[in-house]
Amino acid sequence: MAHAPDLAARPEVGGLELHRRMVLIRRFEEQVDELYRAAKMPGLAHLYIGQEAVGVGVCAALRKEDWITSTHRGHGHCLAKGASVDLMFAELLGKRSGYNHGKGGSMHIADQERNNLGANAIVGGSAGIATGAALTALRKGTDQVAVCFFGEGALGQGLLYEVMNMASLWKLPVIYVCEDNLYNEYTHRRETTAGDLAARPAAFGIPCVEVDGQDVLAVRAAAAEAVARARHGEGPSFLVCRTYRYRGHHVGDVDRSYYRSKEEENEWQRERDPINRLAAALLDSGVPHHRLEAVEEQAIAEVREGARFGLEAPFPDPHEVTEDVYA
Repeated sequence: MAHAPDLAARPEVGGLELHRRMVLIRRFEEQVDELYRAAKMPGLAHLYIGQEAVGVGVCAALRKEDWITSTHRGHGHCLAKGASVDLMFAELLGKRSGYNHGKGGSMHIADQERNNLGANAIVGGSAGIATGAALTALRKGTDQVAVCFFGEGALGQGLLYEVMNMASLWKLPVIYVCEDNLYNEYTHRRETTAGDLAARPAAFGIPCVEVDGQDVLAVRAAAAEAVARARHGEGPSFLVCRTYRYRGHHVGDVDRSYYRSKEEENEWQRERDPINRLAAALLDSGVPHHRLEAVEEQAIAEVREGARFGLEAPFPDPHEVTEDVYA
């Protein structure tokens, strides 16, 4: 099995490595879409295509021992934290060798080895988990940090405000990362979320930074500052990352014309693609084009091999159905 380099263990990740990680996520998600369309993958998947800079930028500022919690759109977070492509494919395909022995699937995948506490199908459902992990760090006296990823739709969930209140009062080392991709499933944010997104954490005394979520270097810089605050006992931070999902709410959401225009999609992909933007910056800085081509080829090969591994891996034995399952 091919295991990707541990991004979280390298606090000063270079631009080429950030590019490699985003390309890997993009190719992984495209392969997931193909598996679904070929009726080889059970259930639905929510693709991270277009949002790669957020997960990669944030996780580049973390260590392996730092925690993250994820969302139903969580493949990118998992890979950004250093997960193995082949074990991820095995999990999505329901195989015994997957991260959760095939029982987590796309929306509940977790990687305990790298302190990824798991994806969550409930909107905002992991906010309490991440805040609890931060409380653990405070009580144990470690300098670990917890990151909670969620979409802007979670700003309508009361749990988020309850835990933000506690995090501010107790100065917990937690970072709330709002991936604002404009749409709550099939509804634009303007119809669901009142007021200024950044004003909400400010009401709890939590500093908030709004960042271009299509610029991985800007995301990494903002995350690094928030992580430094947390490690020094200065409490929680909140990031609003303006981003966009290129595909539908899930892999079955193909015709999106009734809730957003093709022109809008094309504009984001043409003008603000995070991979293309970083690639252009790398070329301008003197990185030769062939190195970027090598990154692309490596990602395609790694994903192809990972998918093969997942497809050929055995399913769990039926007698294991109640193992590792907790109520």
